[in-house]
Amino acid sequence: MRMDRMNANTFRTGMMFASIALSSLPSALGAQPASPAATPSTAPGIRQLSYADLADLALSAQVVAGVTVTKAERLKGELAPGLQAGNARFLIEAQTAMLLRGAEGLPGSVSYIVDVPLDARGKAPSLKKNRLVIFGNRVPQRPQELRLTSPYSQVTWTQNIESLLRAILTEATASTAPPVVTGIGNAFHVPGAIPGESESQIFLTTPNNRPISLTILRRPGEQPQWAVALGEMVDDSASAPARDTLLWYRLACFLPTTMPERSTASLGASDAQAVRDDYGFVLKQLGNCGRTIAR
Repeated sequence: MRMDRMNANTFRTGMMFASIALSSLPSALGAQPASPAATPSTAPGIRQLSYADLADLALSAQVVAGVTVTKAERLKGELAPGLQAGNARFLIEAQTAMLLRGAEGLPGSVSYIVDVPLDARGKAPSLKKNRLVIFGNRVPQRPQELRLTSPYSQVTWTQNIESLLRAILTEATASTAPPVVTGIGNAFHVPGAIPGESESQIFLTTPNNRPISLTILRRPGEQPQWAVALGEMVDDSASAPARDTLLWYRLACFLPTTMPERSTASLGASDAQAVRDDYGFVLKQLGNCGRTIAR
């Protein structure tokens, strides 16, 4: 790195930031990836991020912003401690183009540290002028610096990614936003008046005790019907969530794969099995969470 282009204070700041950013990367999405193929992409078309990937990134970051790289200074040797083989580390300076999340706003230019994979010839990518979306946290007392929240927190901007992020963050900040799901509480099962008819209700747990429950109805000769209620009572407006919505994400990505035994401990054996079957039906209807990056 050319020292004539950075004064001593900036150099110390960059080093401090590099140390924090790369040593503290474990966050909501887990530790730094084990192979270059899992590192964030900065070239169009290399990685397709799913709805769940983008929700994981956006909801765990203080700042979600679109930026254009104005300067990419490669850090080598002692300026890149802990750098994995096959990667290059850069100190990025970027112009803020849009702010999708960030209660305190964002300066017109920001800087951050990022690791990117080398190409097949061992060359670092050209980052200058790239249009990106970044997911970061603020650095205390350094308003122009960000710390990326994970190894995956710099992605190439596309209109589709921007649209999905806007939809996710709009839903998340609405007064009707579904709560975070942390597990399963009690469950109940009531057989109907005729054979093959039944109703199961499964209560979910949330950090702030907001009510959310699953209801599964079975009638002879009909496909089982299920719905999610976000209140104390289940009414006719309750329905199953559409895929790639925040409520679907809260369920598909965070519900346990099996019903805990404690949730059905008060039920008889046949009722407990019926609840387990109904819960399995809900999981099948929700489908795979669709994450492509490790948590």
